[in-house]
Amino acid sequence: MDIKDTLNRLFVELFRDINNIEEKQIKTGEFANLTLNDMHVINAIGTGKPKNMSSVAKALNVTMGTLTIAVNGLVKKGFVERVRSEEDRRVVLVSLTSKGKKAFARHEKFHADMIDAIVERLSEEEKKVLSKSLEDLNG
Repeated sequence: MDIKDTLNRLFVELFRDINNIEEKQIKTGEFANLTLNDMHVINAIGTGKPKNMSSVAKALNVTMGTLTIAVNGLVKKGFVERVRSEEDRRVVLVSLTSKGKKAFARHEKFHADMIDAIVERLSEEEKKVLSKSLEDLNG
């Protein structure tokens, strides 16, 4: 098997495995009713000041209709709240509830633990090569 086939297989398996592990980590306790898509919306909203729906949709690369459906579900589940902008009442702002912030923190910890597990075995040079390679791939 040549390097291209090996890399292709590894990327496909890694993507699938990370998604599966991430979903299993999320779907426990008070977060059992969250999907991976829900977590992506929660992550895009973040813990800072409220964001308008269009900026969240753009960050997720989804339509406003798709985001509206997702946010409706997260509001019903108690993770997100909507408010009208004081400056422009036509603008809807979304933010995380305290429950949403807990889910966000748990998701961040999952990612931090995953990265720690990867880099702990690498030398400084290997970390640089891996980082550069992934930056190039992302570009």
